[in-house]
Amino acid sequence: MNLTNCRRTTEFILVGLPRVVGMERVMYASVFLLYLLCVMGNGLIITMVIRDRHLQKPMYFFLSNLSFKDIGHTTTFMPKLLLNYVSFNNSICFYCCLIQFFFYFLFGVTEFFIITLISLDRYLAICHPLRHPTIMTSRICLKLSISAWFGGFFSIVCQVVMIANLPYCTSNVINHYFCDVGPVLQIAGGDSRLIEVLGFLLVVVLIMSSLLFTLISYLFILCTILRMPSTSRQQKAFSTCASHLVVVSILYGSVFFVYLRPTVKNSSFSTMKSVSILYTMITPVLNPFIYTIRNNEVKDSVRRMLGRKNSLP
Repeated sequence: MNLTNCRRTTEFILVGLPRVVGMERVMYASVFLLYLLCVMGNGLIITMVIRDRHLQKPMYFFLSNLSFKDIGHTTTFMPKLLLNYVSFNNSICFYCCLIQFFFYFLFGVTEFFIITLISLDRYLAICHPLRHPTIMTSRICLKLSISAWFGGFFSIVCQVVMIANLPYCTSNVINHYFCDVGPVLQIAGGDSRLIEVLGFLLVVVLIMSSLLFTLISYLFILCTILRMPSTSRQQKAFSTCASHLVVVSILYGSVFFVYLRPTVKNSSFSTMKSVSILYTMITPVLNPFIYTIRNNEVKDSVRRMLGRKNSLP
């Protein structure tokens, strides 16, 4: 086909999640519940960190960034997915798809930077508690947070521009429930090898280095915990770090399965769509609960918030 003379498609069709006859309402309710839990859980954390001065610490500052990321990440595709179930219209305009693609990966890549910052903060707080307040000042935390968001932006913007300039002539059906890089490249014409190489390098360099840094940080933390004289302090520190590692395992494992491959254009996306649910829907819902469920400071903050509401006339 002569790609230079083709007429670019103006919209794509999202295949969506697998449909089971008679289960559409259940699927809709499940997606809606996950989105509601994500917004409420992460929104509560952001509200508490802003309003409660006891939580205005580096750990909770980075956690509020992660919560904002989770809300933004799920909002890029879940409202559209819910709308598709109601309207039975899975179309998405060309530029809407690019915008969804951009923000999805902006939030996604930024998450790895934020998780790295959280592991750094935990390493300093547990392994170097006396130096932690002087190193992780509010100004440094703000600079690190801004760097994480700019890092996510500059990591993905070049690929978005390149994908936007590809011709889409053979098909407009995207075999996914959102505009992901693999399914989009699968229907694109032209030479997309450079885009795939850049994506693969992004996963290898950025995400692998983030994982390595996080694991090394928690390895030092574990060694420090084992040297603690107090058993209660050991249990508290270990339970906190163990919950963090649960998130790391789910997130990195599913992302590596989907994106750590030299070529995504010729991949099969049936299994990948199911695995994608782990880090696109499940992890953002689990994050606020896993990071705070055994945290006494957060529990005290909730009690103070509820106490103030009950004291109002």
